[in-house]
Amino acid sequence: MSQRIKIKALLESEQTGIEVVVKGWIRTFRNNQFIALNDGSTNNNIQVVVDFENTDPNLLKRLTTGAAISVVGELVPSLGKGQKVEVKAKSIEVLGDSDPEKYPLQPKKHSLEFLREIAHLRFRTNTFGAVFRVRNTLAYAIHRFFNDRGFVYLHTPIITASDAEGAGETFHVTNFDLLSIPKTDSGEVNYKDDFFGRATNLTVSGQLEGELGAMALSDIYTFGPTFRAENSNTTRHLAEFWMIEPEMAFYDLEDNMNLAEEMLKYLIGEALKHNADDIEFLSQRLADEEKQKPQHERSEMSLTEKLQFCLDNDFQRLTYTEAIDILKESTPNKKKKFQYPVEGWGTDLQSEHERYLVEKHFKKPVILTDYPKQIKAFYMRQNDDGKTVRAMDILFPGIGEIIGGSQREERLEKLEQRMDEMGVPKEELWWYLDTRRFGTCQHAGFGLGFERMVQFVTGMGNIRDVIPFPRFPKNAEF
Repeated sequence: MSQRIKIKALLESEQTGIEVVVKGWIRTFRNNQFIALNDGSTNNNIQVVVDFENTDPNLLKRLTTGAAISVVGELVPSLGKGQKVEVKAKSIEVLGDSDPEKYPLQPKKHSLEFLREIAHLRFRTNTFGAVFRVRNTLAYAIHRFFNDRGFVYLHTPIITASDAEGAGETFHVTNFDLLSIPKTDSGEVNYKDDFFGRATNLTVSGQLEGELGAMALSDIYTFGPTFRAENSNTTRHLAEFWMIEPEMAFYDLEDNMNLAEEMLKYLIGEALKHNADDIEFLSQRLADEEKQKPQHERSEMSLTEKLQFCLDNDFQRLTYTEAIDILKESTPNKKKKFQYPVEGWGTDLQSEHERYLVEKHFKKPVILTDYPKQIKAFYMRQNDDGKTVRAMDILFPGIGEIIGGSQREERLEKLEQRMDEMGVPKEELWWYLDTRRFGTCQHAGFGLGFERMVQFVTGMGNIRDVIPFPRFPKNAEF
């Protein structure tokens, strides 16, 4: 007996008249004769033709939606529309039954909200099969992109004592019995008795540790899970998500922007090359979804067009100050259509402002630089004007900010001064400051939220639908 062949390979096969073994899950079984079989290698099913007159009736009853089966048969040209080949079954074995009365994924349209409740089974739908195959391609492409450019893949800690962003929205890590937490005489938690002997949390970013690696290895990147304890029930936020964070010694802001733009174009190109069928399916899904929206809310481009648009255009580069001038004079701002009006310099840009710049004003991806220092983190290099920092954000259509980064402050005295101004404890970050004491140099880096990238490439509207098991307030199922 020949070895199992994946359905994607069979559908692409030029050979017919050969015996094959195919295994998968039944999507539909009609007329007691035609099985639509899928094994997750592609959204396309292969048709298995059953000789029902010569098949045990008890076996036919077990060929239900969701059942796992193994088929031995002949690969033959298909007479039906939609596929070149089909499998004429010689023998069928049911590997795992599926009770049609209880199986929740019957062949009909299901809402994304319902599928989130059965996230352990949603991989079996066309939409989520496509999303997670694209996610796989993007993850692999990230490693290939950096590896090909001589970067070192660095694993930064998941349990850390630092809050890199200074936001304070962290998940605490402890092995204390929560019913009897030891306290000091002044009533504070006595961390000396805790597992690590100090307060620790799940990481919000691997950046600070990544900088340590870059100051010896030149070019490093991290790709791992990060955690934010924000109580945000939105389509844009998760409590657990994945981040790609490269750090490069001897880079300035210009080098940083060039690398980020090159990386984004590379990732989109890889997805279009390796997942054409999946993206075509997701593009059609998005088009159907858009038809339900009022005309003014619909995207001007299809998903495929939007991806190609990012590949074909050089990203528009401008300063935060220039962006504020454009937004202040924009029609939506003058007509008070923005939810958050742009009053003037110092405004923290919202997603609606970012999308206006990309989709309406420039009609191409945008890189904003040189933000006011008061709305950015302590580690960003200060400009000579005393007001702005060497920060950059990359803005994409439909999603707003997709990458945030900066040239890092390499001057010890400037960094310490900024930490004092922002109340960042220097004694806790002595190790970080050491990189400025011993052989400091110009360096830069950025962070890409992986789920934001997957969301952009798949066209999914909710970030909870591009990670296998989403974590958000009041939800940690599966």
